[in-house]
Amino acid sequence: MKILSFLPRVVATLAMVALALFLGMHLWHYYMEAPWTRDARVRSEVTQLAGDVSGLISEVRVRDNQHVQRGELLFRIDPARYVLAVEVAKANLQSSRLLMTQKQRDASRADRLQSALSQAAKEQAIADADVASANYQQAQVQLAQAKLDLDRTEVRAPCEGFVTNLDLHVGAYLHAGTAVMALVHADGFYVAGYFEETRLSRIQPGAQVRIELMGVSTPLTGTVASIARGIQDRELSGSSGLLANVNPTFQWVRLAQRIPVRIELAPLPAGVHLVAGQTASVEVIESGSPESATQL
Repeated sequence: MKILSFLPRVVATLAMVALALFLGMHLWHYYMEAPWTRDARVRSEVTQLAGDVSGLISEVRVRDNQHVQRGELLFRIDPARYVLAVEVAKANLQSSRLLMTQKQRDASRADRLQSALSQAAKEQAIADADVASANYQQAQVQLAQAKLDLDRTEVRAPCEGFVTNLDLHVGAYLHAGTAVMALVHADGFYVAGYFEETRLSRIQPGAQVRIELMGVSTPLTGTVASIARGIQDRELSGSSGLLANVNPTFQWVRLAQRIPVRIELAPLPAGVHLVAGQTASVEVIESGSPESATQL
């Protein structure tokens, strides 16, 4: 009877131990092996916009953080100098055309006067005509260049996106090639997840991903697009800066390196607006195709 009285306690204890073991194994698998990471960032394709010609800024059509469409005018450089350059190029082209016509007539006349002119004079007339023709072609190119410079005084958006980091004002002098704003591509957002190398075997391109943005209650979904094939070796001096440089989370133990994984986003839920640089957590919820991994 005493044994029977202790039996429920034994069963309850064994059940609790089994549950604890199960939960422990589940937590070990989740935190040590499951393909997830809290180290992820929203990223986007960004175009640095600069003027292709130099000059005074005569007009700024956009504000910082404004949404713009492809081809929309962003700012204008004072075109007066470039309008004059086009007129000068047109005059040079006309002059070159007249001179070329005259030299071609002289060469044709010299060719008809077989006995009246020396061979040297004939050759000189033909050479003059060829030089005049080349100068005319050069004048055509200079006119095209002047028109191109005039067109480039208007800087337009190369794609739909958001203007950010605007540093431009009317009256400022802009040097050609100086970036004055960044354009975040509206359709260029993606997530870069930094996974430990010990978890990569469970990540394949095509895998479905769950994404949780910090401060956003609505989860996002996406698909693993690719896995980086190189990161910077910080132990090797002179290592190429073109490879991703990912710092380990801790320094006091030997930790697995973290490898960037690019994740393409599914259509966003209503009301969710992405910002490049946002923090995210990423969990791979469905394996991809192993065959697709070999194609990277």
